[in-house]
Amino acid sequence: MAPMDIFELHRGTAPLLISVPHDGTAVPDDIATRLTDSARRVPDTDWHVARLYAFAREFGASMIVPRHSRYAIDLNRSEDDVSLYPGQNTTGLCPIVQFSGEPVYREGMAPTEDEVHARVDRYWRPYHQALRGEIERMKAEHGRIVLWEGHSIRGEVPFLFEGRLPDLNLGTANGASCSPELQARLENILAGQGEYDFVVNGRFKGGYITRYYGDPDGGVDAVQLEISQRIYMDEDSFGYDEHKAAQAQQVIRALLLATLA
Repeated sequence: MAPMDIFELHRGTAPLLISVPHDGTAVPDDIATRLTDSARRVPDTDWHVARLYAFAREFGASMIVPRHSRYAIDLNRSEDDVSLYPGQNTTGLCPIVQFSGEPVYREGMAPTEDEVHARVDRYWRPYHQALRGEIERMKAEHGRIVLWEGHSIRGEVPFLFEGRLPDLNLGTANGASCSPELQARLENILAGQGEYDFVVNGRFKGGYITRYYGDPDGGVDAVQLEISQRIYMDEDSFGYDEHKAAQAQQVIRALLLATLA
């Protein structure tokens, strides 16, 4: 499979790279025929996140967008599938359970260990090779860059967390993946707006990409923003809401511009 069948990479001119690893919706036929009826809707997609962030290309941001659903492989997990949140419910490298707690596959149809390895080679490695290559290209050009991980999720997912998730969830691996100065700028912007509630390093502290590629001492500040989908779309129909999205983009724009300060 050629790289362009795995992801789309837009190269910009600014020291900002936006990764949206759960935006993809494609499911190969050999996988789709084994999914449960509910899983065929790929409900755990980070719906429309690439669209939500598309404006960032106007000020030179680069963006990498996968084609395939996390049900093919979760690009924000390590290839050895070590849990990101030990002791808490989560989903794996090749998920077999949905965020609802329902199965992804029909009985007896889950991927074998050999199939998981094959999916790593087919989907995971090309994405991460491109991500790593873009980081190195941009570091060579700018010296210091920001890797921004764009994510979204339903605001209430009892299988993963209790109660209602804040609108905006900033994650920096408890401060390990970016400089204190950048985190402070971002926190100030969140605190200075009154439209959305927020938390920093709450339930979502940053996934594999944020934690693995974040290297503030080496010139890579990595930040994850997990957005509650209610602020820009309809969570049941998965439809994009232009009015809500435009409001959310104002805050996202301010955050992204702060990374370039």
